[in-house]
Amino acid sequence: QVQLVESGGGLVQAGGSLRLSCAASGGSFSTYAVGWFRQAPGQERLFVGAITDDGGKTYFAASVKDRFAISRDNAKNRVFLQMNNLKKEDKSVYYCAADRGMYDSRVVTDYTYWGQGTQVTVSS
Repeated sequence: QVQLVESGGGLVQAGGSLRLSCAASGGSFSTYAVGWFRQAPGQERLFVGAITDDGGKTYFAASVKDRFAISRDNAKNRVFLQMNNLKKEDKSVYYCAADRGMYDSRVVTDYTYWGQGTQVTVSS
């Protein structure tokens, strides 16, 4: 019911910052929790972080805790992933995903709607 499009990926040097956006259309965005996932070549798609529908709670994988932040602007149907102090290990395709009524959802199967992904490359 909701379409998601990621943007903001690109090339950044290690130690730098990048902000990704997830734009939604076709549904009532304010009723959806949004998660971010990433997938590197040959690897599983892994949880990065998530935000509740009202923006009141965010939570993250240990690998990005204290470096990444998530925020949302429901009036603009958009969620942001702020990535700071990027490491080479953060190089991945990043995906946003959405579903309703989730306050602690960390696995791919918890989410119904997915974007197509945006590439993040971190150079040394």
